[in-house]
Amino acid sequence: MADGSEDARGGSAEEGEPRTFGQLLARIGAAAADRDRVYFATLIEAMGSRAYGPVLLLIGTILFSPLSGIPGMPTLMGIALLLVSLQMLFGRGSLWLPGWLLARRVSSRRIVRALSFFDGPARKIDRVLRRRQVWLVSGGGTAVVAMLCLALACLMPAMELVPFSATAAGLALLLFGLGMVAADGLFVLAGLVYLGGVVLLALTGLF
Repeated sequence: MADGSEDARGGSAEEGEPRTFGQLLARIGAAAADRDRVYFATLIEAMGSRAYGPVLLLIGTILFSPLSGIPGMPTLMGIALLLVSLQMLFGRGSLWLPGWLLARRVSSRRIVRALSFFDGPARKIDRVLRRRQVWLVSGGGTAVVAMLCLALACLMPAMELVPFSATAAGLALLLFGLGMVAADGLFVLAGLVYLGGVVLLALTGLF
């Protein structure tokens, strides 16, 4: 393939899933090292598994970063989010994504630039992440997150036309992903409150 050392199925992955934001960023950075462009498959494999939490966090990180400004990126991530959300909702044991989506690529330079955006915040976030309020990241809590993510996925193509709207959605996905990765229900709760606030502001602006 074009990058030589990898194909569209991804490269070698580290064992286990990232459990902190810093670990996720480090894995993305490692996946982007020493190549011009990175397959989405490589980023998925860098998560260590096909589990929902790390992939949801990856999508949120991409959307909340300057990468969301790449034309077509919000729609692409919306499709990925749609597939992830549906599989979460129906309790599929492992995540599946189509080959054409996994074969999409992005510039390594753009990824490295986007990662620098999170350097300081990631360290602060990881200091407060811990296992708590686990009921919000399991069972019914997971179903609620999946339904909200499904709604965001359906809105994502329209967000291509509204500046910074994909970034705003990315923050909610970041909070949900962090909560699921670290089994920290307070981050999921923060995501719910944030989305509620965004909807309230939108309705206030309309009426």
